[in-house]
Amino acid sequence: MTYTIERTDKEILIKLPIGSTPKQVQNMLNLLRYLELGQTNKITQEQVDELAKETKEKWWEENKHRFEGVDGFEDL
Repeated sequence: MTYTIERTDKEILIKLPIGSTPKQVQNMLNLLRYLELGQTNKITQEQVDELAKETKEKWWEENKHRFEGVDGFEDL
């Protein structure tokens, strides 16, 4: 999907093609919200890394049983 961004004296306009699906429009709105939230983020990279590590460990403990007996996961 292509889009255009215009800046006027009073506003910034983001134009999507008229044929954009509702999902494409929502994806663009989600992206803008994500960028907005990221600007006020005060979390450090170290905190992000620790949260990712904790999340992965928890997921693995909850799902480990699904991989038992599967080729390539013999060392569980």
